Amino acid sequence: MKRTAFFISDSTGITAEVMGESLLSHFPGIEFERQVLSYIDTETKAHNAVEVINRAAIADKAKPIVFETLIHPSLREIVTTANSFSVDIINTFLKPLEAELGAHSTAAVGRPRIATQDANYTRRIDAIHFALDNDDGGRTHKYPQADIILIGVSRSGKTPTSLYLALQFGIFPANYPITEEDLEDFSLPKPLRAHRDKLFGLTISPVRLAAIRNERMANSRYASEQQCIREVQQVEKLFEHYDIPFINTTEVSIEEISTRILSTTGITRHFR
Repeated sequence: MKRTAFFISDSTGITAEVMGESLLSHFPGIEFERQVLSYIDTETKAHNAVEVINRAAIADKAKPIVFETLIHPSLREIVTTANSFSVDIINTFLKPLEAELGAHSTAAVGRPRIATQDANYTRRIDAIHFALDNDDGGRTHKYPQADIILIGVSRSGKTPTSLYLALQFGIFPANYPITEEDLEDFSLPKPLRAHRDKLFGLTISPVRLAAIRNERMANSRYASEQQCIREVQQVEKLFEHYDIPFINTTEVSIEEISTRILSTTGITRHFR
């Protein structure tokens, strides 16, 4: 199943993207097509955004998910007319905070001033961008800068775990898919060989893997239980052969997966 997710902002869109990705990572069985619509700071741009969202709704035959951090109410009102499920990230948290503090917030477009002075915030954003750039085997030339490289068969939980490590701990993660061809050769893919000390494997029960894959490609060989059994058995043998630590993600929360990875590898958390 594919859904489109939009990250909409009257500034860079970084806050919408970070918060939205954190929430989407809890739904590994759904394939999301992501689009960032930044600097939506006029009514014309807001109406154009609505058109883009509505086209996606028609194409997907399902409402897109919209994460927005629009400050101006008039722009938010326009965007929420789209055929979508909208998540107002700012007011979801800001209104209760105003009530607790007994004070009104001062609307300001763009990243909060304190964020520009906070080293943890900067590290978090840099880590998120690194995770997104190095997802699914992308930009392998950046692996020397990675703190960890998660490997496993397709749909074993590499992407959500990478994003959680980046967002919560400031870890610079990459992830790389072990393909059927790699398993037939029973060897590490070439881009990984120079980084053996950074590798960490994720595995999953074949039954759960088949269920996740069927949500994406129903009744395909890729999603068949037989294929999933074969891939899981082979990848675990590969991990053991190369002495790569790994964890079974089937019944473990993403928080626990990440904590176990850090405990096993000894990677330093940049913040908690």
